[in-house]
Amino acid sequence: MDFFKVLLTSVGSVAALFIMTKIIGNKQINQLNLFDYINGITIGSIGAELAITPEKEFYQPLTALVIYTLATFSINLISMKSIKCRRFLEGKSRYLMKDGKLYNENIKKANLDLNEFLTQCRVMGFYDLSDINTAIIEPNGKVSILPNDNARPVTPKDMGLSVQQTKVQYNVIMDGCAVKENLKSLGYDESWLSQELSKQKTKMSEVFLATCDIDGNLNIYDYNKGYRNDPFQ
Repeated sequence: MDFFKVLLTSVGSVAALFIMTKIIGNKQINQLNLFDYINGITIGSIGAELAITPEKEFYQPLTALVIYTLATFSINLISMKSIKCRRFLEGKSRYLMKDGKLYNENIKKANLDLNEFLTQCRVMGFYDLSDINTAIIEPNGKVSILPNDNARPVTPKDMGLSVQQTKVQYNVIMDGCAVKENLKSLGYDESWLSQELSKQKTKMSEVFLATCDIDGNLNIYDYNKGYRNDPFQ
């Protein structure tokens, strides 16, 4: 009997969490501010508690779940309507670097150490700080970078060129297995994929990742062992 109670309350908690998530709205994890992050953890914990709560006390965590959801929704709504409230609730952007100057106080206030800042720069392709004009830490903790003009990649627009639009690449092999749905979306099948792999003298089991566009251009990435050296430590 207890098993069926847990089963029913689990289904109920999943349904409740789904509805609450729809009310709050979708955000990627790197877009969450501190308040959203904490509320997300709390709402998830309450939702888990719903699954093991006796029937008589089921309404208590459900009420808490509704209150937290409404609070999150209300605060997000207030943030959208008022700039001052948004800055207070979500925080402000800070300059970490501007016109070639590093602002160590702002780096400290952002709870970053210099290594973390340099790591984020490298992740975005900037291995030389002299290539950076401005670096800003956003309220969600992500660093945004404006490169110097002489370090910015040249675009076709800069050169007055007209180029073809890049086509979407579909994953057609992942970890040695064909992704049949993506092949079907492109109008191909496993037989076509096998023929293309034969042309490149490889087997599906040897492919870590393969991508393909609507024109049938196949890019193959084999399994390779890790590169162990760390050049930054």
